[in-house]
Amino acid sequence: MTEPQNPRCGVVAIVGAPNAGKSTLTNALVGQKVAIVSPKVQTTRTRLTGIAIAGDTQILLVDTPGIFAPRRRLDRAMVAAAWEGTNAADVIVLMVDAKAGVRADLESIMDGLAGRPETLLLVLNKVDLVAKERLLGLAAQLNERLSPAEIFMIAAETGDGVADLKQALAALMPAGPWLYPEDQVSNTTTRLMAAEITREQLYLQLHDELPYAATVETEKWEERRDGSVAIHQQILIERDTQKAIILGKGGAQIKAIGEAARAELTEALGRRTHLFLHVKVAPDWAESRATYRDMGLDWVD
Repeated sequence: MTEPQNPRCGVVAIVGAPNAGKSTLTNALVGQKVAIVSPKVQTTRTRLTGIAIAGDTQILLVDTPGIFAPRRRLDRAMVAAAWEGTNAADVIVLMVDAKAGVRADLESIMDGLAGRPETLLLVLNKVDLVAKERLLGLAAQLNERLSPAEIFMIAAETGDGVADLKQALAALMPAGPWLYPEDQVSNTTTRLMAAEITREQLYLQLHDELPYAATVETEKWEERRDGSVAIHQQILIERDTQKAIILGKGGAQIKAIGEAARAELTEALGRRTHLFLHVKVAPDWAESRATYRDMGLDWVD
């Protein structure tokens, strides 16, 4: 790695309610996909660091799970991961879905940010979907409540306003050596990345038929002599009736899921990929310490 002459490097934690667009923003700032995205809320389950470069500055983006009122152990672990992701941050970005406005989840997050010493930036997302008068009123309301250092209005999905936000984040990073090579875009392991890509396809292709009752584990990773890789994954579900949903008629659904995930993995890994999916009924997968470890989550009582 060629070290910049005047390097800067720091940590930015992106927090917000579910479906605020945190993962979409992370991908936009990095310049390529590092976090899975779906229209579903609570898609992100673990802390993930995307690595963005702006001139001589390396920005470590902690894309956290959406913060909401937890009900299950998995919910509690996700919320704990989100708040833990702010602990080492130089800057906290509070991302708000401008279309949704101020709801209970956002109120709770703002309470949690009160009195924090880190620089706080307020980012209003999806501004292209909101009338200007309403947007200005929301910005004024949140500015009075939070007193952020700056307010940015963006549309993360289209990239509008993201460049200005990136430059502002770079200017706030402290002087110091880069922590990752210039060509590295994430600190996620390839095994977890592979599992996340398949889980994203479950969300995108099954929509509301299989809400949050599934997870994906990479069981086996085989390097083949021809340079290709064989990845064996297990899709864990809670009930036997969910198996038919994933398999589809004559196995058509799981074939489609596998083909889409395989294509994305081949592109991400830069080589031919063989993907083998197996569906397993595991009623207590969300109560397994091993599952939490594989997802990069802490066990929360």
